[in-house]
Amino acid sequence: MTHDPYVSNPTASSDGGPYDGLKVAIHQRLLDAIDLTRANRLEETALVEECTRRVNGMLESVEVEVPEPVRREILKEILDEVFGLGPIEPLMDDPEITDIMVNGAEMIFIEKAGKIERLPIRFRDNQHLLNVIQKIVRHAGRRLDESSPMVDARLPDGSRVNAVIHPVALDGPSLSIRRFRNQGFTLAQLTERGMLAPEMADVLQRCVQSRLNIIISGGSGAGKTTLLNAMSDGISPRERVVTIEDAAELKLRQDHVVRLETKPANVEGAGEITTRDAVRNALRMRPDRILVGECRGAEAFDMLQAMNSGHSGSMTTMHANGPVDAFRRLESMLCMAGMEVPVSVMREYVGSAINLVIQVERLGSGDRRIVSIAEVRPIEGGAAQIEDIFRFQLSGTDGRSGFFEATGCRPNFVDRLKSIGIDFDDSLFTPRRLMEVTPRSAMEEN
Repeated sequence: MTHDPYVSNPTASSDGGPYDGLKVAIHQRLLDAIDLTRANRLEETALVEECTRRVNGMLESVEVEVPEPVRREILKEILDEVFGLGPIEPLMDDPEITDIMVNGAEMIFIEKAGKIERLPIRFRDNQHLLNVIQKIVRHAGRRLDESSPMVDARLPDGSRVNAVIHPVALDGPSLSIRRFRNQGFTLAQLTERGMLAPEMADVLQRCVQSRLNIIISGGSGAGKTTLLNAMSDGISPRERVVTIEDAAELKLRQDHVVRLETKPANVEGAGEITTRDAVRNALRMRPDRILVGECRGAEAFDMLQAMNSGHSGSMTTMHANGPVDAFRRLESMLCMAGMEVPVSVMREYVGSAINLVIQVERLGSGDRRIVSIAEVRPIEGGAAQIEDIFRFQLSGTDGRSGFFEATGCRPNFVDRLKSIGIDFDDSLFTPRRLMEVTPRSAMEEN
């Protein structure tokens, strides 16, 4: 083989990897050799073929013998660098991985089947990781630098990305990728996975069809968005739906859907579109329903206003430890919106807008469960009365097994919905155990 002066020491590497130096050198030479103007005009398939040809040629030119398996590995890793996410690109091909978490160059974790584990892979250094993050940010049209060191973005497959760099991240760049199925779960599939009992799914479907206003609350990764997406199947295809999210995750199956996404400020600090801005604009788009991916601030006022003024059937998710806590958080959000009224009036405003609160939790086993479906009852003494209709009870000694039960509470909305032709079997609410569940593989999505 002829000696390539560009690759003077092809096996050298900063961490001792036998061919890392070769990979870095060929990757850099490939970037130098590509005509970017021409590359931008090529289809991705043609560009991959061109890069493959050039990499193979460079491997032929080095002075050391490179075994064929190593050549294939080098080619794949370089193509992952150029077209993908570097060492974490293969993880994107595993449908069972729901989260990828990178804490600096050397610590890469995943969540799989509800369990978090560390992988024996790494980036070369923090600069390598930063290069991958910047590639994601550029493609998403977002900004990330020392003056704006935190960013939310979205990959082409819909995966949600969050990145934090210096000076906020002290131990190197941090990258979090939340992955989603191309096709969301249905309520029937969530029932098969033990997230809820069949009777609960039946009631939820009827509640969506009858246009009740619903909040889904829970912690991070509990399954709120997955449940909201599954419940949206109950929306009539004749209805116009507007969804509002920071990073578009909902995948509604209806055709008449308008998806809105918030936008951060540009380099000059202008052009920001907040969730509240999007909700206000949605009210001018003649929606039948508004779905807010997550309610966390002043937009709560506009969302509740929509629910109270003809846009029934709207739904949202929020972070809260339970139905009562969700109401307290809504009250706090109304204060953020500058609503200066007595607390009793504020609580009545919230209570009149919300019909149902669903609490979702992730257990120690990694399984997601609906632990409470609660009705918001008429106001008594200025506070909303929240009554569980269904709930999940832990049993046994492992803190993971349990059962779903009907509490015996017959919702007030049943008679109202029957009057408009939506039938409910009252036996659904008879107090009894509905379904026993034990720890199993958790949902693939959250």
